[in-house]
Amino acid sequence: MIHWEGRNFQEKEDPAVSLKPSATFRYTSMRLGIFVGCFLVMWALVYFGVVPAGLGASNLFWVVLLALIVSAPLSFILLRKQREAMAAQVADRVDRAKERLAASQSQEDSAQSGAQSGAAQSGAQKPAQDGV
Repeated sequence: MIHWEGRNFQEKEDPAVSLKPSATFRYTSMRLGIFVGCFLVMWALVYFGVVPAGLGASNLFWVVLLALIVSAPLSFILLRKQREAMAAQVADRVDRAKERLAASQSQEDSAQSGAQSGAAQSGAQKPAQDGV
């Protein structure tokens, strides 16, 4: 990918294109897998009468609710390492964005102060030239 930096074009590697899946994708897919597993177990338990079934047509909602209740603490315990990796990845991205923003602001500030000092110098010279 080509990026503009100053007056030169430079080729940079795109961090979005990577063969390693992101920590967020990995965590989300593992959490979804735990939920699906819990859903299947809860469905089997309701089907065989171990856990009471929902009333009427609410059986699917009941099984989904049970699966959510069971999968949430399991995900919290089993996916701690993946959650910490995801948090570190997000924190790194936020830090890089803050650095880019600070660099951009400092470039804007220096360009603006340079333009103001140039205008002040030309403004100071004009009255001197008018008086001569």
